[in-house]
Amino acid sequence: MLKLHCLAYSRAIRVEWLLQELDTPHELVLYDRTEKFGAPDSLKAVHPLGKSPVIEDDGLVLAESSTILRYVDATYGDNRFQPEPGTQAYFEHSEWLDYAESSAAMPILSAVFDTMADKEEVPEEPRMKAELANNLDHIEDRLSDRPYLMGDAPMLADIQMSYMLSLLELTGQLENRPILAAYWQRIKDQPGLRAAVSKTGPMTPPAI
Repeated sequence: MLKLHCLAYSRAIRVEWLLQELDTPHELVLYDRTEKFGAPDSLKAVHPLGKSPVIEDDGLVLAESSTILRYVDATYGDNRFQPEPGTQAYFEHSEWLDYAESSAAMPILSAVFDTMADKEEVPEEPRMKAELANNLDHIEDRLSDRPYLMGDAPMLADIQMSYMLSLLELTGQLENRPILAAYWQRIKDQPGLRAAVSKTGPMTPPAI
């Protein structure tokens, strides 16, 4: 049986969301954060990086959210949450799936770190502030004529983007972004995510 190692307030909740959507039997192993909000040492016994998510399945150990989502969807979902492989839409979707934790991640995480440091302006460094605005504009442009990144239904890319949206909400970055705020609300209303959160707790803490 597939086993998901899930740290509290972490990206692993995205994997639990997909597993709920696919109704895939699995074992969920929950880990509390340390006093310094880190991962416990016990996670290093599962994967050398000691981070979450990690899955174990039939002798295979995988980390990295996008890889895990692709694996779970291909193995247990018949690629239900991706466009048909080899099509233009497939590669377009792959770009968005990877984008959430690559180009978009740095400016969004910078806003989180600056908030944690109690900086008055988030983010304070002008270049990073411009990068954040540019990326949020990019996502909003994509959503200007569709409810989800690829159209009418959420796919892996939306699941992947959910963690970044939760961070944006936590740092107040959605207050003047109605398109993104509405998108995030649609994601939060997904039954699979609601079921996941009921088992794992929320993606992000109530405050930082």
